[in-house]
Amino acid sequence: MKVVALISGGKDSCYNMMQCVAAGHQIVALANLRPADTDELDSYMYQTVGHQAIDLYAEAMDLPLYRRTIQGSSLDTGRDYSQTEGDEVEDLYHLLKMVQVFG
Repeated sequence: MKVVALISGGKDSCYNMMQCVAAGHQIVALANLRPADTDELDSYMYQTVGHQAIDLYAEAMDLPLYRRTIQGSSLDTGRDYSQTEGDEVEDLYHLLKMVQVFG
């Protein structure tokens, strides 16, 4: 199965890619949400530490990279999410739609 890996730049997302390959999946692209103007974003949903290395991941793996800047903030932190304009989860939705269009 071909997959797009959503990565943060941290060790867990790297390990996840290794597990995907070990399970027989083929990574065909990388996707990442990055902070707007800072090195790190205090995000409820996303780890942004290490986002500066994402370009190097894509280069080393010879894969296309899709990126989107996190514009929203943590508005809906409940157990059951519902579409909320301005929430950072909506940024992930738009990133995935972008990957779907170009993938």
